[in-house]
Amino acid sequence: MEMFYKEYIVDKTKIGFIKFIFEAHEGVAVATTLDPKTGHIVLAIAPDRIETAFLIVEDLKKDFMFDEV
Repeated sequence: MEMFYKEYIVDKTKIGFIKFIFEAHEGVAVATTLDPKTGHIVLAIAPDRIETAFLIVEDLKKDFMFDEV
């Protein structure tokens, strides 16, 4: 399956929480840490779940830094 990748800089103290949120929404996306010191992550998003993934990101942005790279 072809995945859609999107990179973000997030609050580094929230990386575990972000991974948990995407694991809880099975089949939407997988969050991988690229640099834990800077909070650089990548989301591997299922093509048919892009809209759902972006809705989750927008919701998380309300509570802490979640900036697109």
